[in-house]
Amino acid sequence: MITVISGAYGPLNVFFLVLAAVAFGVEAWAFGDAIYRPGQAYLAAGKLTKTKWLLILAVAFVLGLSGVFYVGVTNFLSVVAFVAAAIYLSDVRPRVKEFKSRGGGSGSSHMGPYGPW
Repeated sequence: MITVISGAYGPLNVFFLVLAAVAFGVEAWAFGDAIYRPGQAYLAAGKLTKTKWLLILAVAFVLGLSGVFYVGVTNFLSVVAFVAAAIYLSDVRPRVKEFKSRGGGSGSSHMGPYGPW
């Protein structure tokens, strides 16, 4: 951490490191949320499949992680990774989270249009 703070651009380097860490947090949140949502919800919402979003967000996650530890947020790929996560969180997530998973539990066979009977 001493190498980040030393020099004429010390505070600026710290600022970009914090910015990269925040961007990585957003990318991690988007990736985790995509894992949690059911695959059928993506198709029902008219979005890309869950597999495609997981692939996009996994790449964004890795690029964001490398941006924090190696390159910094000024790298073009780090910006692209953040934009991918922001698109997921602002466009896909609100549409996909409307759908609930209906598999599993004992009451799943008695589901009506408004919930369990």
